[in-house]
Amino acid sequence: MAERSRGRDGAPEPLETVTRTPGGSQGRQRPKRRFTGWPLVLTGLAVLLVLSVTATALRANGTLDALEDQRIQTSDADELTLGYFANLTHGPALAGVHDGIFDEALGSTELSTQVFLTGPTTIEAMNSGEVDAAFMGPNPAINSYVQSGGESITIIGGATSGGAQFIVSDDVAGEDDLAGRTFATPALGGTQDVALRVWLEERGYEVDTGSPDSVSITPMPSGQALQTFRQGQIDGFWGPQPWVTLMTEEGGRVLVDEGDLWPDGEYPTTVLAVRTDYLKEHPQTVEKLLDGLEDSVEHLEQMPQEDEAVMLNEAMVDAQGQALPEQTLISALEQMQWTADPMASTYSTLLDNGVSAGVTQDASLDGMVDVEPLNRVREQRGLEPVEAQQ
Repeated sequence: MAERSRGRDGAPEPLETVTRTPGGSQGRQRPKRRFTGWPLVLTGLAVLLVLSVTATALRANGTLDALEDQRIQTSDADELTLGYFANLTHGPALAGVHDGIFDEALGSTELSTQVFLTGPTTIEAMNSGEVDAAFMGPNPAINSYVQSGGESITIIGGATSGGAQFIVSDDVAGEDDLAGRTFATPALGGTQDVALRVWLEERGYEVDTGSPDSVSITPMPSGQALQTFRQGQIDGFWGPQPWVTLMTEEGGRVLVDEGDLWPDGEYPTTVLAVRTDYLKEHPQTVEKLLDGLEDSVEHLEQMPQEDEAVMLNEAMVDAQGQALPEQTLISALEQMQWTADPMASTYSTLLDNGVSAGVTQDASLDGMVDVEPLNRVREQRGLEPVEAQQ
């Protein structure tokens, strides 16, 4: 046995401690490692403390409650009130209500409806909160958006393209024979009212100045305009279907088809708008409404024309309208196209027309049309997206 070495003082030096490694090899014993993770632990605790303090502060000033309220408010609405007209140009609205399409699409959201005669009165009901969404002409929607500084409504879909005409009595020789005459439109500041005023202005006519050569425009509901036309109290009417077709059956003739004034003859006659605050609070419900709109358009497009005329006749009667001869409806339907597309590219021209007609002010329309909800619905259906506002 080897003798232990001794130190300078003669005492034996301690033996070196050895350990056996796997395989039997020898090695030095490794010292125990110290825990070095305390900085991470302390950092994590500090983050938790900051989050806790932040949450407490947000709760104290109401921010956290507001965020929770927003989450709750963006659920399905309990109710949706929908406005529309008993006009043929509101065909998708008529079909959607009459055939229960909107009811089915909205699911648990209760649908109630209101029928209006003009776009401006519809806008008044929306501004007061009486109506959540409504079908109307684009110009009243533009007027509301401009007057509210972009806060009141958002256009989210279409309904109808085409169907507006300028009907004149048979004693009107042509567009050079309008001085001193009186014509009607459905409502002051409405889409057809603006169209007539701009058209007359472009041809050099004075409007409502009181001079002998001035053209007078008398806004009135379409049904009343038909009666006054029959009685010879007005010389014509710029308005929508089916009223213009009814006037041609009373001896009138088409002086202007509004489609001739637009590229490719395409322009929005009826659009779907929603209160902006309702859209923010209930986006899911709005998408369901748009799903119903697409169903209504598809429903109308797939129906035989005779069946379509019968159904729309019944729907107009239900909406406090009047039944019309089947052939009158068929003739009127040939002048229109159903579409969920709001035709956003036309709104700059419609705004310019409103400014020229003196019924609205020039302003930015950025944000007035939101097609994202509609395009999400269309994507789910495998349809091409519609164009956004330009």
